[in-house]
Amino acid sequence: MTRPVPSSDAVSARMRRQRRRDTAPELGLRKALHRRGYRYLVDAPLPGMPRRRADLLFPRLKVAVFVDGCFWHGCPTHATAPTANHDWWRRKLNGNRARDRNTDHRLQDAGWTVIRIWECTPLEEGVRAVEETIAQARSQQ
Repeated sequence: MTRPVPSSDAVSARMRRQRRRDTAPELGLRKALHRRGYRYLVDAPLPGMPRRRADLLFPRLKVAVFVDGCFWHGCPTHATAPTANHDWWRRKLNGNRARDRNTDHRLQDAGWTVIRIWECTPLEEGVRAVEETIAQARSQQ
């Protein structure tokens, strides 16, 4: 999919500043989990899926955690639709969501547990989701 011409220099600059990893919500989750004694891989490649990575990976327990951006992954509460280059962005964002679903299914089929946390989720809620999933995975070992 060829990139469209940016609608302005300001938009172009803003998009260049978007982080792929180490976003504030991701860093907050990592720091909170680390303080609680959890150890994990960061921005780790997914087994058998080239070019796909998890934000946090607990390989021994087969738990993959994704901190999804509201814009990029279509948060039901905060997603927005750009007006400039609308058709291109619609295809791009729908493709992101389809890839997310495909990744989830492939990981689950391989015996992994997938946790998806929206960037807008309160930190403690995200930490609790990971801790509960880790506790359940440990009890099944």
